Amino acid sequence: MRRALAGCLFVAIGCAPIGVFLLLRRMSLMGDAMSHAILPGAAVGFLLAGMSVSVLSLGGLAAGLAVALAAGVTTRTTILREDASLAAFYLISLALGVVLVSLKGSNVDLLHVLFGTVLALDDSALLLLAGIAALTLPLLILIRRPLVIECFDPSFLRVVSGCGPVVHMVFLALVVLNLVGGFQALGTLMAVGLMMLPATTARLWARTLGGMIGVSLLTAFAASYLGLLFSYHATLPSGPAIVLTAGMLLILSLFLAPHRGLFSRYWAHSHLEG
Repeated sequence: MRRALAGCLFVAIGCAPIGVFLLLRRMSLMGDAMSHAILPGAAVGFLLAGMSVSVLSLGGLAAGLAVALAAGVTTRTTILREDASLAAFYLISLALGVVLVSLKGSNVDLLHVLFGTVLALDDSALLLLAGIAALTLPLLILIRRPLVIECFDPSFLRVVSGCGPVVHMVFLALVVLNLVGGFQALGTLMAVGLMMLPATTARLWARTLGGMIGVSLLTAFAASYLGLLFSYHATLPSGPAIVLTAGMLLILSLFLAPHRGLFSRYWAHSHLEG
């Protein structure tokens, strides 16, 4: 349980800020698409070396970057928009990954790949998750200004600087890298949970970028801790329990958030009517 908690906290440190920028850039569903896109690479790694952390991670990273690059090239050379390209490639990747895992593994292996084995994290997996978190935060700090500008006025960024495409690709690489880390703990289907649910919750509570990142980190930490406790006492799968806890925190925030919650809006209208 201690290893599982440490692994989830490392995942949260990298994924929560990434989720905030995905939310601000209106690319929330892209995180889900990319989490499916890493499955074929992880499946190839599974066929070659079983549940080896390093091989699964390298395979997932290669597959995710390949799908992101293919979607970007398709968007720029055809009439298809980025959301359509990503949807097409992630569906192909998901189906291909499931078929590849099924060629050698059992249904249990497939479930481990899809939903993760957070209670089975070893030293090498924890070092990988810590390394991804340590790489993500400095890079986000380095590219934060063009990222923020692109969130609100991409045209202005193209006028004042030519670094937009480079920043976009670096950001996509960080998304894939953190999904690969989340895949080790929560599986390909659940990895995006600690990326988008805390970010969505933070959007309801905070009004500034720094506030959103802080609230998203606190929400991800709380979901990890409470989800593991919930899974232990209720004898439930740990990964889905963590994501479900993050979802419950989001639902509570929909009602209780002081500025954007449903209760605050109701009381504000009642006050104005009075």
